[in-house]
Amino acid sequence: MNVGIVKSFLYMYAGLFAITNSIGAVPVFLSVTHGISLRERIEVARKVGTTVVVTLTVFALIGQWIFSFFGSSVDAFSIAGGILLFKMALEMLSGEISKVKMGDVEEEEAEMITLEDIAIIPLGIPLISGPGAITTVMLYMAKNQAVLERALVLVTIFLIGLTTYFVLLSADRIEKTLGNVGIKVLTRMMGLILASMAIQMIINGIKSAFGI
Repeated sequence: MNVGIVKSFLYMYAGLFAITNSIGAVPVFLSVTHGISLRERIEVARKVGTTVVVTLTVFALIGQWIFSFFGSSVDAFSIAGGILLFKMALEMLSGEISKVKMGDVEEEEAEMITLEDIAIIPLGIPLISGPGAITTVMLYMAKNQAVLERALVLVTIFLIGLTTYFVLLSADRIEKTLGNVGIKVLTRMMGLILASMAIQMIINGIKSAFGI
């Protein structure tokens, strides 16, 4: 297999994994699914994974149209997206779920919705596939024009959805193993990775826009 393709895949997967931060979402998942049966929890986890795949795939496919419709360049979007991701990273470095992904209103509404809706709001959107993840997949598609490269982006999205499903399925075990402190430490580590990615996105956008 082409080494470049493998490196590209690992970069995209690691980036999306850090941004979606499904492990950091474990406490929220356990909270909103408290008191339901194991079968129902499995179903919720499956729907969350499906929601993540569908949401990110749709925005990945229509991203180019959005750029054209609003007259925005990929470079400008890269700079703006980098700033957004950096804000998320700073909040993750404090060990908290980013408010860019889920605000106080969404948290309050989570208590008012039915079990069928929980998988979509707030878990699937905006907790896991939030603005940061959406921005990232749109940039991945815009930067990769070859058919194989774009197919790789879609495969990455599918694997992120699958990862999300298995992480939430193992939520009890993860919480017992890591504890709240462990989850916060891991969230901070992902925040650091995300911060470096965000800075690189901003640098690349500026260099490309000004021909540096």
